[in-house]
Amino acid sequence: MNEYRFCVAPMMEWTDRHCRVFHRLLSRRARLYTEMVTANAILHAKLAEDFGYVEINLNVGCPSERVKSGAFGACLMREPDLVADCVAAIKRGVRVPVTVKCRLGVDDQDPRDALFTLAEKVIAAGADALIVHARMAWLKGLSPKENREIPPLDYALVHALKREHPVLPIIINGGIASLDDARAQLAFIDGVMMGRAAYQNPEVLLGVDPVLFGESAPFASARAALDAYLPYIRVQLDQGVPLSAMARHLLGLFAGRPGARAYRRVLAMEAVKPGANVEMIGRALAEIDRASERLALAA
Repeated sequence: MNEYRFCVAPMMEWTDRHCRVFHRLLSRRARLYTEMVTANAILHAKLAEDFGYVEINLNVGCPSERVKSGAFGACLMREPDLVADCVAAIKRGVRVPVTVKCRLGVDDQDPRDALFTLAEKVIAAGADALIVHARMAWLKGLSPKENREIPPLDYALVHALKREHPVLPIIINGGIASLDDARAQLAFIDGVMMGRAAYQNPEVLLGVDPVLFGESAPFASARAALDAYLPYIRVQLDQGVPLSAMARHLLGLFAGRPGARAYRRVLAMEAVKPGANVEMIGRALAEIDRASERLALAA
């Protein structure tokens, strides 16, 4: 089955190892990516393979302000030959798939020319898949946050790219907010990548396996998945990791449910205190239980 059918996007300071452990409890099938690591932080891609990662993704779509002073991220959309050289070099060094994540283009580039040229170059260099955030990146005048929202989406252009390259797996990213959105895109494309929606409301991941893969979810409820996460938290606490490093990835759980606001308040305020442990998570969950009891009594 297509391993790229549903992916969770790499998100700076969000999709760290603790986040990915929790997300894996919600879906066996979702492809999970680390937050982006700059080349100066890990110069040799072989190290990632040695650590057990199953893919090396070259990110030339990140609109971080730091790309203006360094040759990485979205500014590399202007240098497709260099990107292709990087892909070829990584391919020579590792046995795992090498993929590229890009934008439609940057600033005043023509999106079709920029995207199709980059795609042709990296395919010729041996890229195993292409992930396209279906927006331009405007490095002049927009912040990274604004670059995630303001440039208009152009899904049709990515669909056209897929028609041009029917063999290469092409994954679409940008504005995918629900599993219904994902299903609609899968009529045209090999896979979808969900970003903030998966992080801010992680319970959506419980539907990935049954809705998109025809398989049962790992757990029957978000509460059961959270219970399964607690042993991991205990191990990390014993190793000196602060509770807040794990608990912050749970803030979006139960979004929209009775008691969710009080649950988030307990997590946000208590997890940062010295000595905080899993009992604090129990106190947060008690807010959900109390809200459910009040509803039951009212009914």
